[in-house]
Amino acid sequence: MMRRRDFLTLTSMAVVSGAPRPKRNVLFIAVDDLRPQLGCYGHARIKSPNIDRLASEGMRFDRAYCQQAVCAPTRASLLTGTRPDTTRVFDLQTPLNTVRPDLVSIPHHFKNNGFDTVSLGKIYHHANEDPQAWSTPPWLPKDDLPGGWRGYRDPLSALAVRHNDAALKAAYERALKEGKSPPQPPYGRGPAYEGPDVPDNAYQDGMTCDKAIEELRRMKDRPFFLAVGFMKPHLPFNAPRKYWDLYSVDDLELPARNEWPENMPKLAASEWGELRNYTGIPRQGPVDDVTMRMLIHGYYACVSYMDAQVGRLLGELGRLGLRENTIVVLWGDHGWKLGDYGAWCKHTNFELDTRVPLILSVPGQKNAGGASSALVEFVDVYPTLAAACGLSVPAQCEGLSMLPLLEDPRRQWKAAAFSQYPRGKVMGYSMRAGRWRYTEWIERDSGKVVARELYDHSAGPLASANLAELPEHAATVRELSAVLDKGRGWRKVREQVRA
Repeated sequence: MMRRRDFLTLTSMAVVSGAPRPKRNVLFIAVDDLRPQLGCYGHARIKSPNIDRLASEGMRFDRAYCQQAVCAPTRASLLTGTRPDTTRVFDLQTPLNTVRPDLVSIPHHFKNNGFDTVSLGKIYHHANEDPQAWSTPPWLPKDDLPGGWRGYRDPLSALAVRHNDAALKAAYERALKEGKSPPQPPYGRGPAYEGPDVPDNAYQDGMTCDKAIEELRRMKDRPFFLAVGFMKPHLPFNAPRKYWDLYSVDDLELPARNEWPENMPKLAASEWGELRNYTGIPRQGPVDDVTMRMLIHGYYACVSYMDAQVGRLLGELGRLGLRENTIVVLWGDHGWKLGDYGAWCKHTNFELDTRVPLILSVPGQKNAGGASSALVEFVDVYPTLAAACGLSVPAQCEGLSMLPLLEDPRRQWKAAAFSQYPRGKVMGYSMRAGRWRYTEWIERDSGKVVARELYDHSAGPLASANLAELPEHAATVRELSAVLDKGRGWRKVREQVRA
């Protein structure tokens, strides 16, 4: 059974260790749709040398979790240090400042304390949802080509509608055998991927990196909080050809399970409509094996392309002499399925969607190059950065400073990490605790539990069967349900503690 610990007491603490700290810069790197499938996370086939090097200089968190596995809610949660039930951002349509303008975000807090705060690329889902946080208006790369082919650079992408699926799949198979970059599929919303021979700054992330280097040079003599948001590996999987050429068909790790877990409630699944909007992807049912390889190949290429931009950015930080006084944090906004369970994208409470890459490098930290298996959450990033820079931790924060884990990565820590995902009038509250992922689907109006899930992850991130209704796991379900209930009601309990 799981060791009990009072998570609520932990979240009520303001953890700040050591003497007052000098004012440090922060390089805040956000990556869209990046699952923890990187070299530093033990995936040798993925070529991510620059992120791996960052991990060797900092701390890698092996069990880090987002609060909701979709872009807008997870970013609003991380940037305010509060959970989705507090931000009230559960979808892609609701900007944070329309529902909780009172929440003071990380960059806003740093700005109030004399830092130059700059947003480049994708930080929030909506560029202008936190206008008071930035010293200058958020910057986005210009990415409109003649004809409206946003995000595409290969002329064939605009002409791909003239092709047909059968011919493309045959051409793709030939390209794989010959070690060449694959051809473009026909498009609906647009091709799901492309790989033209273009420079890095032909695409958004290269442009964003160019701008970030420019901003580093401008701000090098004053305290800064520089937020740099990279889009890849978000769909479409578009990257310069040289990054496709890093991989062959033998490098592609195909999913180990292509079916949902046994006895899983239907509302736990997703239909991965995000991917189905792209050309050549069926409106229903699975993708075929060739398309699967196309997509996995494209995802890998985009990861390596984004990693190269991280390398350029860190290289400039070093050349300017800023590395020794700059905290670097890199995070992927949520996980992603690459054909796992026969599904794609995010939008669930599953381990693959909620577990995220998180790397923190603080100048002078102990255990550089180490890893922690402590359960940490995105709400912990805010208090960590504030404490590391000697700033107060706002009372709104619903997480813990992770600085003690830099001192001792194996110290006793949280009992659970909490996530959630809405399905209409039902909210799925989920947590990772020990070997288990436990989820309750609760009617928002009545509070009634309409479904439960219990998965054993002792063997890895894939779940084979929902164990929640089996008699032999009844005691585990009761224990985990009590912990989840405390986690959901943590705000009321903390207010009582403070009173």
